[in-house]
Amino acid sequence: MSGAPFHIGRDQFHLAWDASVPPVLTVASGSEIDIDALDASCGQITAGSTVADLAVLDFSRVDQVCGPVFVEGAKPGDTLQVELLDFQPGDWGWTAAIPGFGLLTDEFPDPALRITKLGDGVAEFLPGATIPLAPFCGVLGLASPCEPRSTIPPTEQGGNMDTRHLTAGATLWLPVAVPGALFSIGDGHAAQGDGEVCGTAIETPMRARVRLTVRPDVRVSAPEFRTAGPMGASTNTAAWLAADGVGPDLMTAARDAVRRMIDRLGRLHGLAAIDAYLLFSVAGDLRISEIVDQPNWIVTAYCPTSIFG
Repeated sequence: MSGAPFHIGRDQFHLAWDASVPPVLTVASGSEIDIDALDASCGQITAGSTVADLAVLDFSRVDQVCGPVFVEGAKPGDTLQVELLDFQPGDWGWTAAIPGFGLLTDEFPDPALRITKLGDGVAEFLPGATIPLAPFCGVLGLASPCEPRSTIPPTEQGGNMDTRHLTAGATLWLPVAVPGALFSIGDGHAAQGDGEVCGTAIETPMRARVRLTVRPDVRVSAPEFRTAGPMGASTNTAAWLAADGVGPDLMTAARDAVRRMIDRLGRLHGLAAIDAYLLFSVAGDLRISEIVDQPNWIVTAYCPTSIFG
């Protein structure tokens, strides 16, 4: 990746969507920016970490974002067009079950950590389970006009969307709420499934490049995007296993679907429940299949069989 005119370093980050945070860059509309971002733990977890490090993880430093960037001419009511040009993950990543965090945290109360070597476009996440890399940043958004907000929940201005289809080649449109837009980005993911059910992907340091353009002719009230191509093509090379959760509550149905997939992966591949849970978070998809036939809805957990040797 050749150098863009502007660069943000790993030490140029902040921890809240807050219009009072001074910008680290001021750029013209249409500028390209290179960003070097730490992993979501803000460097607290390293390639040499063990599960013991999760016990001392400082959540006040989690999901930091590099920036903000003031884009000249951006004003409330405009849209910031974010072209995602390139993502280069580190050579390692981590996935964890963190107590109190994740869809099934009550069923997996003990911490678990998996460090994964990344290379040649794939990660051998478990013996016999190889995950194609599809790098992106989980957090990218604009400053809020309200009181400072944590970077952990998403907002109408984007933020922690954890949307795995925002890979290189995609274009994202975000509603500008403060002068200059104040764009920030972070939370590198080497791979993630739809839903990120355990609360982590393959978290990794990330070098990203984006192009920021003010679009006064476009109106959005929340994030909208165009994908780079077919969704999930990297793992759409064979059949998918699927398990449904059915019921009147979408959250309950989602939990049921994931439980059934964990059981299925255990039966078919001999995986321990915690390994199946972590694997599904980085490779499986959780999708709403039916939401009109009241009083019950269907949420489906999908896992690609092509990741298994």
